[in-house]
Amino acid sequence: MNILFFLTPKDEVNYIYDTDTLRQVIEKMDAHRFSSVPIINEATGYYCGTLTEGDLLREIKEHYDLSLKRAEDIPISKVPRLRDYLPVRADSDIEDLLSAATSQNFVPVTDDSGAFIGIVTRKDLMQFLAKRYHQTEAEFNPQTGKRSTAAVKTLSYAGMQSH
Repeated sequence: MNILFFLTPKDEVNYIYDTDTLRQVIEKMDAHRFSSVPIINEATGYYCGTLTEGDLLREIKEHYDLSLKRAEDIPISKVPRLRDYLPVRADSDIEDLLSAATSQNFVPVTDDSGAFIGIVTRKDLMQFLAKRYHQTEAEFNPQTGKRSTAAVKTLSYAGMQSH
């Protein structure tokens, strides 16, 4: 299965640039109620990493007696990140996408050159898998204990194994 099926394209994703200020990032994350956000290099469009609320809180606590006015002078690139969300390439396998999504709220997707093209959310993956599961359960015949041929194909299509 092509992972682009799940892609939220870059123009629909709220992200920050590596040149944004701490104030801009705080205001954007607060306005959208984000707990994490992708960081994109403004010049190249490449994925740089992921900034979390925890990264912001640690930096503010350890280094700043902060006002929003002062936050205008602090580039977000100076805020250390505990860990970045691992991106997958657009041509990756569904297994790579599912593996990354198990420990991340979203999975950044890049093209061959490393340019950010969008994200896949864990929510979208879970909704897809739940829908496929319910479809196959509806096609299960309790009298024979078997799924229909269509149900087996659906499970295989979703990257799962039938029992």
